[in-house]
Amino acid sequence: MSVPTGPPATPDQVVAQVEALRAQVRAAVPPRTDDNLLIGTWNLRAFGDVSPTWAAGPRTSPKRDWTAVALVAAVVEQLDVVALQEVRRSTGALRVLRSRLGPTWRVLASDVTEGSAGNGERLAFLYDSSRVEPSGLVGEIVLPPVAGRAADQFARTPYAVGFERVRAAGDAREPVSFVLTTVHVLWGTPAARVVEIEQFAQWMRRWADREDDWSSNLLVLGDFNLDRLGNPLYEAFVSTGLWAPSELDQVPRTIFDDDNDRHFYDQVAWFSEPTGASLLEGLTYTRRAGGFDFLPHVFPGLSRTEVSWRVSDHYPLWVEFAVA
Repeated sequence: MSVPTGPPATPDQVVAQVEALRAQVRAAVPPRTDDNLLIGTWNLRAFGDVSPTWAAGPRTSPKRDWTAVALVAAVVEQLDVVALQEVRRSTGALRVLRSRLGPTWRVLASDVTEGSAGNGERLAFLYDSSRVEPSGLVGEIVLPPVAGRAADQFARTPYAVGFERVRAAGDAREPVSFVLTTVHVLWGTPAARVVEIEQFAQWMRRWADREDDWSSNLLVLGDFNLDRLGNPLYEAFVSTGLWAPSELDQVPRTIFDDDNDRHFYDQVAWFSEPTGASLLEGLTYTRRAGGFDFLPHVFPGLSRTEVSWRVSDHYPLWVEFAVA
């Protein structure tokens, strides 16, 4: 696809902002090495059009400008592959983001889920091709008929892509393959959400159990619109053996969360045995995972709501694996 670009040169003040943010991300996220894999997920609020300016004014629409996308890139570039939710039908911001990340970065995106519940959204993966490559599998999860009748489908169709961790030069070992499935569960009543979460968890479990399928190293990540640990939504999520790292339990998910109103919307998880032993092969969770609070480092003087329309209302999450 063609990639729109910004002005020939980034303004000095934007360069300074990006470098300052980049330093903060590097202090929070482990460095990329020959023997690790860094996977992330980020719901980027209404990530569609971008205003062709470095400084959106009071009447500019959308508020997301080139500066905002440059700041998003300063976070994404610290990871190997990132699942994105809320990418809209218009891919203007996504294309500028890919351009900003540099020539080794690639993007894979689903089509838009039609209908009002789909909200004009698509799902996407950004990945650094010097670190990971597609393994060949790409698909969307579609529920089969029930008793001969068409099943109600997910509000936003989950999107699965297979990847391989690229080995360092001179390393003759086979690459480690894994499959990432990202989802943005509908926002609605808890009763409606729990149905989607149960259906998704059950579908993933059946996939994991099929020995003749492309089903090794399945990970799920995205915005599941979960509430608190232990409530019915979370219990539905983990009911089929999905395991989310406890290191993420105390990580805020949105810029509006506080100690009295904390959610677990965004998650990264994979299957484990009832004993807790991971079913991943060739990937070992390092017990390092977290989020990144960009609020103190971007758009000083703006309210949280104003920042949410420029960067996002969600924090990014990341998880590190050691690669065998």
